[in-house]
Amino acid sequence: MTATPRPATIEMPLTLGQIAERFGLRLFRDDDPNLVITGITLDSRAVRPGDLFAALPGEHTHGATFIEQARELGAVAVLTDPGPMGYADRTGVDYFHGLPVLVAEDPRAALGAVSAAVYGDPAAGLTVIGITGTNGKTTTAALLAAGLSKTSDRRVGVIGTTGVRIGDEMLPSARTTPEATDLHALLAVMRERGVNVVVMEVSSHALVLGRVDGLVFDVAIFTQLSQDHLDFHGTMEDYFAAKASLFTPERARRAVIGLDSMWGRRLADTCQIPATTYALRQDAQVTCREILEERGRQTLVIDDGSGHLHRVTVGLPGEFNAANGLAAWSALRLLDVPPAIADTGMADVHVPGRMEVVDVGQPFVVLVDYAHTPDAVERVLTAVTPADGGRRIAVLGCGGDRDRDKRPHMGGVAALRSDVLIVTDDNPRTEDPAAIRAAMIAGTEGLNADIREIGDRREAIAAAIAEARPGDVVLVLGKGHEPGQEIAGVVHPFSDREAVLTALGATA
Repeated sequence: MTATPRPATIEMPLTLGQIAERFGLRLFRDDDPNLVITGITLDSRAVRPGDLFAALPGEHTHGATFIEQARELGAVAVLTDPGPMGYADRTGVDYFHGLPVLVAEDPRAALGAVSAAVYGDPAAGLTVIGITGTNGKTTTAALLAAGLSKTSDRRVGVIGTTGVRIGDEMLPSARTTPEATDLHALLAVMRERGVNVVVMEVSSHALVLGRVDGLVFDVAIFTQLSQDHLDFHGTMEDYFAAKASLFTPERARRAVIGLDSMWGRRLADTCQIPATTYALRQDAQVTCREILEERGRQTLVIDDGSGHLHRVTVGLPGEFNAANGLAAWSALRLLDVPPAIADTGMADVHVPGRMEVVDVGQPFVVLVDYAHTPDAVERVLTAVTPADGGRRIAVLGCGGDRDRDKRPHMGGVAALRSDVLIVTDDNPRTEDPAAIRAAMIAGTEGLNADIREIGDRREAIAAAIAEARPGDVVLVLGKGHEPGQEIAGVVHPFSDREAVLTALGATA
């Protein structure tokens, strides 16, 4: 477990009574309303002295089970739902180990606002930009942060899939979007350290589970939507509704919306806040007239809606990264970044595991990318063009315990768009890896690609490298930046990039 940093001080800490009054909560018994609260967490292992421990009902276990552990680590009070109260009343057992208790009918719904209050409403002193979409969040965040960092008056923080950045310090992150308790603590730390603008990825899970509650984004960005996470949302309509909830007055002040997908066009038609639209291929306020690609970067000729053209350099290859660059540029201009900086500020960007080139002088190209949806796999494979006579060699697996319906689609599109497809394991988690691979291969029926099955991911990558000839492009897809592989519930150290480097060394 990686501990979330906390602010060194809280200028005006709240008392238990103030929290109860402000948010309409009730004290379970005659507890001291003047008890001072200096932090909040829903992870009993992360409790610090002075914390309010949020004991929430979970899928398998109620958080109240861990109250004793929280008390031992210094928790001074508990926030929970009425369920544990009934147990205490029925049994007469001090289920709360002497701690004062705040009761909320839906404590998760209250968690974001309470967390913001405990940490002094840190977002009020920051400009916060939230990015959502199936693909493109991480890259758009990196491009936007790069452009903002080139301005003299902005110190940038980033929260997302590849970690947390506070100024120049990088920290690991367990989730794309942290829990509300951790998010507001991070924002407070950023503000304390001089950060004044925060760029963060906002997942659909975060929106449904209230992880960004207590926060109103200054700008919300929609990249695009394609099939993913249907194990959680159930249908594309519910998935879209989760994303669309970010673009409401309760969650954001202004929007930047991509129109190249039907979902983006639908969102723009129903958006409840002022919106700037952008597109590569549709009519929009900000459009791309031309894309000029050379040496792994590209220049976009952007029409800003007034007829004025900008030559904008994006330091990443691929048309989908042109779309990400267009989104980031639109947001930079909305945030009043001068054109001279917005046009050049995204030229030198490195995003781990996103079209990441691994080059030790071999006579073929190797790319590592996080593509893990059918749409992302197709976009990455079609974005690269091998040299004359060269082939696309893809290494791809699907994650376990996730959307099963996308597996044959991913296998099919990968087989259609590559010359050699090596089907391997991703993060099988608790599922049978062979069954996952079989579902992928079932989607390739009737296609003429050279399809091979090698379950061990390291061996699959080595086989792809050994297969490659001058002019080929090898694409290792699915895990991107991830530093581990989860098999049978155990996370083993594993890096696609390191596996590629090892294989390249073996063939040198």
